[in-house]
Amino acid sequence: MNDDLILEKFLPYRLSITSHTVSTNIARVYEKRFGVSIPEWRVIAVLGRYPGLSAVEVADRTLMDKVAVSRAVTKLIKNGRIDREFADADRRRSILNLSEQGREVHNEIARLALQFERELLQDISAQDYDTFSTVLEQLLDKARQLGN
Repeated sequence: MNDDLILEKFLPYRLSITSHTVSTNIARVYEKRFGVSIPEWRVIAVLGRYPGLSAVEVADRTLMDKVAVSRAVTKLIKNGRIDREFADADRRRSILNLSEQGREVHNEIARLALQFERELLQDISAQDYDTFSTVLEQLLDKARQLGN
């Protein structure tokens, strides 16, 4: 194995560039139409799937920085897209849920995101996608092991 770092062939770089490109392209659509940033959409998406989380739990699920989550949550509350309640047992712990408006935004962006995903994958065979998914899961598992 060659010890020269060829950036364009370095897996972490390639994954990062791919992820950034895909996220940025879809983000342009929902940012223009709904005024929602990537961190805000991630909060909305997570709360759409897992209602009743705290901001810390949202950060854990998204692997986003807690400050970025806090900013997104603050803006989403201000814009009426999420509601915050406080836990009875621990008044410091807030519980976040999508508001009615937040649910509508979630559903519309989800439709756009799924359409974008279909277009992104349209030239990739089902077999190649299944292989890619398996390899991606293996890489994530291994990365988690190496991180411990």
